[in-house]
Amino acid sequence: MCGIVGYCGTQAATPLLLAGLSRLEYRGYDSAGVALADETGLSVYKEAGRLSLLTARLRGGEGFSQTVGIGHTRWATHGKPTTANAHPHLSADGRFAVVHNGIIENEAELRRELLDADVTLRSETDTELIAQLLQREYQGNVWDALRRVTARLTGSFALGVLYAGEPETVYAARRQSPLVLGVGDGELFLASDMPAILPYTAQFVPLEDGETARLSADGYTIYGADGEPITRAVQEADWDAESAERGEYAHFMLKEIEEQPEALAATLLPHLTADGAVGDEVLPLTAETAQALRRVVLVGCGSAYHAGVVGRQVIERLAQLPAEAEIASEFRYRQPMLDRHTLVIFISQSGETADTLAALRESKRKGARTLSVVNVAGSTLAAESDAVLPTRAGPEIAVATTKAYTAQLAALYLVAIRLGALRGTMEDGEERRLTAELRTLPHHVRELLGTAERMHALARRQQALSDAYFIGRGTDYAAALEASLKLKEISYIHSEAYAAGELKHGTISLIEEGTFVAALACDETLLPKTLANVREVRARGAWVLLVTTDPDTADAADEVLVIPQVEPLFQASLSIVPLQLFGYYVALERGCDIDRPRNLAKSVTVE
Repeated sequence: MCGIVGYCGTQAATPLLLAGLSRLEYRGYDSAGVALADETGLSVYKEAGRLSLLTARLRGGEGFSQTVGIGHTRWATHGKPTTANAHPHLSADGRFAVVHNGIIENEAELRRELLDADVTLRSETDTELIAQLLQREYQGNVWDALRRVTARLTGSFALGVLYAGEPETVYAARRQSPLVLGVGDGELFLASDMPAILPYTAQFVPLEDGETARLSADGYTIYGADGEPITRAVQEADWDAESAERGEYAHFMLKEIEEQPEALAATLLPHLTADGAVGDEVLPLTAETAQALRRVVLVGCGSAYHAGVVGRQVIERLAQLPAEAEIASEFRYRQPMLDRHTLVIFISQSGETADTLAALRESKRKGARTLSVVNVAGSTLAAESDAVLPTRAGPEIAVATTKAYTAQLAALYLVAIRLGALRGTMEDGEERRLTAELRTLPHHVRELLGTAERMHALARRQQALSDAYFIGRGTDYAAALEASLKLKEISYIHSEAYAAGELKHGTISLIEEGTFVAALACDETLLPKTLANVREVRARGAWVLLVTTDPDTADAADEVLVIPQVEPLFQASLSIVPLQLFGYYVALERGCDIDRPRNLAKSVTVE
């Protein structure tokens, strides 16, 4: 949530800051601003609403010669989305400018302290308090002041700071909120996410919790929590600038839907051996440790949680272990029973999701073994986990995830097979059979992308619907959860997913003439029962789309989509594709902002 960009070098900073902020729009925001530094002092420009308003005011940077600056896109937490509350925030004397991602939890206490000291506050934000505290703590050394202020803050933050007395310098600090330094040729960048700076450099250095940094065109220094300088190797991003661009597509979401075959192949194939096994690196446990496990817990938020619901069933079937899928924001508050015989798998696209990170830390505190399935290798989640299984989906810009979700499913299939092999719970030849099935998934997903025209036609007919229900059993129910979310988050249509067997326990009372129901029936062992549920809702007037692998169901629903049949445990990777397309085209027909749905952010870095 929110985005930070900073620059110091020899180029004009304003166009670079605006371009970087535009690449962070996918994170969600409601205002934007920049602060520029030169020998005359600090200049701040900000606007509520879209970044285009700020860009127009600054004429795209034309006429601005400053070579040092910071920029920000804000998603409102403290205070309404107004120009006064937009970042950057200035200290009372105008000498410090601050941008901030995160939430300061002791904001009320700090606000009272400043008001009692007769400091005039010009916004409702927690961020302005940081700027005012920097002014009060400054005693001739900015870095010392920054260290003293951050020591007083409770909560999460990534900070970019300018000081008028050092117009060639950008300061940075982070705690539980992502921040990276980009290293260019005679120039340095600061960003909350790599896509913001990929057109300028693929070289980066991640800041870790408790660290601060000082950047200038001459170089950078990173300081640890103890105040000592830190040497850290420069890393090379495995994404390129083109992969973070929309290209010829109308929306990033459509581009990313169509990139799913490549994302699947990149996630799966490096771990499938020539002899039909899953590589040891997928789950670095010994057979003895795997056999001693008593349970597996899969933790995530939103779509990542839905991937965990699929993964739970696959792990239970192949590894013969009790498995649970947990919503991260609820997990640690239940005082979960964890120990060294529990494997907790954390699932996240960004690796910076606040609730998931909190759940990870609770799990480690209780001695559980931890594995993260994450799309950003340099993320906090990856750094703090015992082991990491990367999903190689590439940058995902649309707020509504598609390719990252299918890559997460693929990674969980690998974990389940590897865990089953370590525990000796699969039949002879089963690992070879399952890995052969995994190799077919990219091809089948590519085939299903061919349903786009049909899903667009269906969307035109259904765009005016006000309610939608998705039903299924087993992994079909898990896929229904994700399909429902895709529709609701980008089209703003009320949509719910239900286990089909629960219909008679209350939900069927919502069905009336014309109600849209999508039924997933891709597990042949459960097909008769799901078809019975389809008959029940049709008898009450529902209009039903049936997604199935059985070609003999042509008369079972108002519209039947037959998809390729694979191993039932992997079927969710296929059934979701046409339903992603359906959600996309419904939103398109309704004129919604598909890549940036209202009120949503790509990376939820606050609890």
